[in-house]
Amino acid sequence: MQLLLDTHVLLWSLAGDDRLGDRAVDLIEDGRNVVYVSAASIWEISIKRSLGKLRVPGDVPTEVDAASFIRLPISFEHAVEVAALPDLHADPFDRMLIAQARTERLTLMTHDPLMQRYDVQLIAV
Repeated sequence: MQLLLDTHVLLWSLAGDDRLGDRAVDLIEDGRNVVYVSAASIWEISIKRSLGKLRVPGDVPTEVDAASFIRLPISFEHAVEVAALPDLHADPFDRMLIAQARTERLTLMTHDPLMQRYDVQLIAV
């Protein structure tokens, strides 16, 4: 399975947070699965950190690499796919993650109930 982690799922995974749940942890840690992290998530974390809205210890990109997650850049195709999405969610970072999951045929792992309303392969945690 190819998984794309929503930003909060990424942070919970890196922190070993119990909110993630055993099933999600098992899927992320299963070596048969490929786990992607979007540049949109790193962008979101960086913005929220700089505004003082998020405290995250350490260097997230380094932690992503240490966890053997795959970096997913934002492409023109991803940006174009955002325009094809119904207007169900106002968060531009989440809309990009949905567009990336759809374009790349990834399974999005999220806790956000609004994301579950889109036509995208999804695992709710």
